[in-house]
Amino acid sequence: MGIAFNLKKVLDRKEWEMMTPSPITNATAHFTITDPSGEDKSIMLVAGASSIYRYDAHQDGWQQLPNSGIAGTFGAGSCGTFHCNGASGTATAGTTTTIATNLTLNRSIKGYKVRITAGTNAGEERIISSNTLGSNSVLTVTTPFSSAITTSSVYLLLTGRYWFFNAGTSAVGFSYYERALNTSTSRSVTGLQVSFGTEGRLCATWNNSDYSFSTGTVSSATATTLVSSSKTWTSSQWINYQVRIISGTGVGQLRTITANTANSLTVATWTTNPDTTSVFAISGNEDNLYLFGNNSTTVYKYSISGNSWTTLSPSVARGGAFAVGGGANWVSNVSDSIWTNESAIINGRRIYSFRGGASAVLDYYDIPSNSWVSLTYSPQMDTFTTGSCYDYDEDYIMISKENTGRLFRYIISENRLIPFSTLVYPNGVATVGDKMFTKVLIDGETIIRWVYVLGHTNTLLFRCMMIDKD
Repeated sequence: MGIAFNLKKVLDRKEWEMMTPSPITNATAHFTITDPSGEDKSIMLVAGASSIYRYDAHQDGWQQLPNSGIAGTFGAGSCGTFHCNGASGTATAGTTTTIATNLTLNRSIKGYKVRITAGTNAGEERIISSNTLGSNSVLTVTTPFSSAITTSSVYLLLTGRYWFFNAGTSAVGFSYYERALNTSTSRSVTGLQVSFGTEGRLCATWNNSDYSFSTGTVSSATATTLVSSSKTWTSSQWINYQVRIISGTGVGQLRTITANTANSLTVATWTTNPDTTSVFAISGNEDNLYLFGNNSTTVYKYSISGNSWTTLSPSVARGGAFAVGGGANWVSNVSDSIWTNESAIINGRRIYSFRGGASAVLDYYDIPSNSWVSLTYSPQMDTFTTGSCYDYDEDYIMISKENTGRLFRYIISENRLIPFSTLVYPNGVATVGDKMFTKVLIDGETIIRWVYVLGHTNTLLFRCMMIDKD
């Protein structure tokens, strides 16, 4: 039975609800990470290496998670992000409906997806209907693969990881929590500054596998190119996006785009050249994470596959430092037709970043051109500093202003900031670290969204239902 959703913007007031308080008092360097894919209704509250809690929005309850594996104290500038990709491996056996893995799964991952990335059935994705528990877990899928899984089949669980960056004055750390395995793994910090503080934001550029910016059929290809003759793209618009062969010859191959013309893409060498049977899809670059902060204009880019950091050298530098209360959100799903036009795509190419530091300045980093642009929006009056929090929600960036209780919506396609609501419950002393998140319920054609806000220097959690469109 569908949900009747009759909230009227003019008649119905926004009402804040008090939720179950967090297990710890929110403080400096505590931050939240949410899964925006809709696959899981939980968020992570990270307060330290051994102080990580999961909030379940379905149950309105909290539980503690394993140690993150990062040594030291989480300081100002600590931050995190979610990424859809989880554990991977090569099948040890299989059928058309099962995959024998080398993983130890001690929980059900029913409802999540598994993707075959190489070997037999490469490029195919299926929903997991069940899995055995313990070592060498066997996955069963809802719809049969086109042929039996073999020992050449390489699988990827789309169960997700929560990535943590630990800032500190004498050392930094980096790790991820593997949701399916309930384990944490440390990753490289080589290339990062040893001392990192003030404020930080970590940002991923991945798409849900059901969504792509462009699809098409290959007209021709060489070892490093792909041509789709019907396309009318703008030159260089797809640089640093990724292209995946989703069916036909070369299926399963994924490459980063290094250049494009009106109808061709340039990539690293194909293992198998696509041909006229090949269908492709272009999406965000799922190999990259971006780190902002440290009261600096410097941005670091992390390669997940290479476990390595590089420092960006933009062709146009940012006009000012990312300061306390700054934000960073990859914008990928604005519904406005100008943004979705694949011949001059805007979705997926920008990371919007309010500078913070008691300013009203908003910049965006343009990924294909590797350059910064400063925006003049309307009305550019309210400033943001210590305690300001941000969350991207399709057509909007939601903003919570310090510890004032005032919230805003930045309407991306209109370049306009509007008031949202005010949480009137008294707040504590403002602290750095992102403590706001959004969640969505989808029931058929009905979409209901909530924004959640954690109190500063207290344990309180509130939520407010949002009108879907303004």
